[in-house]
Amino acid sequence: MTYDCDAILFDLDGTLVDSHEVVVRYWQRFADQHGIDVNRILAVSHGRRTAETIHMFVPGIDATAAALEFNRAEELDTDGVVPIAAAAALLAGLPRERWTIVTSCPRKLAEVRLQAAGLPVPAGMVTSEEVVNGKPDPYCFLLGAERLGIRPERCLVFEDAPAGVQAGRAAGMQVIQVGVDIQDYSGLSISMPGGGDFKLGVSYGPAGL
Repeated sequence: MTYDCDAILFDLDGTLVDSHEVVVRYWQRFADQHGIDVNRILAVSHGRRTAETIHMFVPGIDATAAALEFNRAEELDTDGVVPIAAAAALLAGLPRERWTIVTSCPRKLAEVRLQAAGLPVPAGMVTSEEVVNGKPDPYCFLLGAERLGIRPERCLVFEDAPAGVQAGRAAGMQVIQVGVDIQDYSGLSISMPGGGDFKLGVSYGPAGL
């Protein structure tokens, strides 16, 4: 399948960085503290901001303060944080002004995980503190497109979480779902035709599935 676009917006966790081990560790700790089955949390937490997930399950506590403590603990734990296969090579081949990250992580945690995975921090990165409503609200992706100066319909989103996929589509963008459409970036082909308007051609086939 081939996509034609002018810019790429990436989610972070599960899309560029595999942080599954550390995420599960801290949701397990939270679940144990509050007597909740962690599987109930993990079924809905991915792609959502921490405070929103906490509020879903323990509405009687200060979710903002609890999320701050949760995220600070995660910042100190990068054990098991690794890049998704071929992500580094993909980013290295893209013009810096044509891609960014749109994540439900707070900025410091996003930067810590990118550093742990050996990936660059892009200009214009959109993080959880910068939006009123997190994914699946489309505003975060619209903000990312605005920062790159690219129309939403000319953006391609890489996402793994259902909430993020929904947000990207609601923003009017093309979406490739990591873990469904592709497993990693090893089978992805990027072309940048010379001359005229800049365009990215993104394609994948059976090797990328």
